[in-house]
Amino acid sequence: MTQDMLRNFFLGFIKIHILHHAGEAPVYGVALIAELRRHGYELSPGTLYPVLHQLEEAGYLTRLDRVVNGKVRKYYALTKRGAAALGEVREKTAELVGEVLEENLARRRSKVRKASARATRIRPATHGRDE
Repeated sequence: MTQDMLRNFFLGFIKIHILHHAGEAPVYGVALIAELRRHGYELSPGTLYPVLHQLEEAGYLTRLDRVVNGKVRKYYALTKRGAAALGEVREKTAELVGEVLEENLARRRSKVRKASARATRIRPATHGRDE
């Protein structure tokens, strides 16, 4: 898989995280960078802010300017349109994850059954001895 393809997948995950957290409470860039880092994503402001602006332009987020310590901080809150999109994403994500993980679990169970069957077949003969 190419790096561009992986980057696009992770960018989608990042957008879902942003919508989720903006739905819990208004969020701002530096806090989002820290939160996303906790999930294993290393984003620079130069990557995050264009994503926030795209989500705002699409109508999924609204910007709220607040003065904090004498400086204007841009907070982003989830809109009704964003909440509807997030709900749809959650349904699709649950379906996908369920299918992918269930298939993975089924494969694992199959391997365990095969290994168990092989182990049963290869038990050494006792030749009539009590064990």
